[in-house]
Amino acid sequence: MDLHTWLGDAESHSAFQLDLSCLIDGELDEARSARAMLHIEACELCRSFFDDLRQQVRLHRDATDPDRLFARVAMLTGGDGLVSDELEAEAESIDLVHRLATVFYQLGKAYVLAAIDPDFRTRVFEKAVPLDSSKHSGRGFVDGVVLAGKGRAGGLDWSRARHMLNGRLEKIESPLEKGRRLLDEAVAADPEHEEARLYRAFLHAHEGRTLDAADEYREIFNSAVNEANRGHAAMQLGRLYVNQRSYRRAIACYRWVTISGLADADDRFFGARFNLGKAYAMLGEVERSLHSFETLLERHPARIADVAQSFSKAPLLRSAIESIPGFSEQLFARCSQLFTSGGSQTGGQA
Repeated sequence: MDLHTWLGDAESHSAFQLDLSCLIDGELDEARSARAMLHIEACELCRSFFDDLRQQVRLHRDATDPDRLFARVAMLTGGDGLVSDELEAEAESIDLVHRLATVFYQLGKAYVLAAIDPDFRTRVFEKAVPLDSSKHSGRGFVDGVVLAGKGRAGGLDWSRARHMLNGRLEKIESPLEKGRRLLDEAVAADPEHEEARLYRAFLHAHEGRTLDAADEYREIFNSAVNEANRGHAAMQLGRLYVNQRSYRRAIACYRWVTISGLADADDRFFGARFNLGKAYAMLGEVERSLHSFETLLERHPARIADVAQSFSKAPLLRSAIESIPGFSEQLFARCSQLFTSGGSQTGGQA
């Protein structure tokens, strides 16, 4: 749908045009943001316009970022001779640097999760890689690049990467510090590596550096090309707001995950609806909380056991529900599955 089509019904929708543009740019205040998101959730026409607007913004980012543009051109041409040798070499360097950053990221993530809580390995984003085999394959990749005479690819000193993987890392005793160093190396190699930045923000939050974590999550949300990474940033930012009891701000984060369609397209984000139900309950908004829980159970039937387990481990949520007369009875009548026992902790972010 183009802009002219959307403006055709100007009398009903023109009030939201500027708000939707500001929402994309992160410049909308809380009240107007909430109104705009409620509107696009209910209005298919404006939701379509919002999706088109986001796509245009993303294309603009590609056009103004040479590295992304080179990589996208190389991917589309498939190296079939339609691009110059110089462009192909640039695209190869970008790919090698990204792969190196991914090696550092995956190892850093594994060390961080092992140090914080082994249970997080199956609950935060995705399962951590095995350390020993990943270190071995990472060393092999770096050695291969150096032996191929590409030890300056991307303007990096690949011998430094060899030292990190072949010995320097082993001298660091703390797994958490190893994880930090590796994530820093990943971001230094490829500042646009979204997953490495997500885990670095996660580490900031774990260490109580809430402002640093929030800033990183906001930047990832505003700039990420991968929609799932935007969703992870929104989920984690919502958690920070919940911990600060800023439930309205948390709701804005979780509602983006549901309104964008990500919660339905990617089952890992089922927790957005649980967190919405929880945030509304903490605010005493009973009907919205009940609706969120009902939608959760309806849209994610395979996650009922996980949801029930999350509910059983949320004492503040249960206290909020019990403090409101009639809330418990309505919840049991409309969402009785929440009170079932059992279930395993699989991937997700509830």
